[in-house]
Amino acid sequence: MTQYVGILEGGGDVWSIRIPDVAGCHGGGDSPDQALADAISALREVAQRYAMRGVPLKHARSIQEVAGDPDSEFNVATEVAVMVPLLLDKARSVTANISIDAGLLESIDAEAKRRGLTRSAFLASAARDKIMSAG
Repeated sequence: MTQYVGILEGGGDVWSIRIPDVAGCHGGGDSPDQALADAISALREVAQRYAMRGVPLKHARSIQEVAGDPDSEFNVATEVAVMVPLLLDKARSVTANISIDAGLLESIDAEAKRRGLTRSAFLASAARDKIMSAG
């Protein structure tokens, strides 16, 4: 999975993350975790817009490369580098064979039905949520 360096700054209930390798891409929130989730969503949206126009995203650099680039304006004294995963749909489904506890599968199916989702849609949504919260 491709990950871009995000630069986290803020305090209290105002946090932001900017992604130097993707111009204009940033996220924000009441906490660092919320800012990261917003940055992940923003990166996904920007990447989809680029793809629709046939424009490739800039190559994701390492933390060292971003920190060493004066154009990134990364202040190591007041800011923190975080990794922002790029979650892109491929517009095609694949079949995956997984093993899971029977009781857990019953709970998944019941919750998916309650929400009006298929098992696959529920599991994909849960996986996206987990990846986005982990950063």
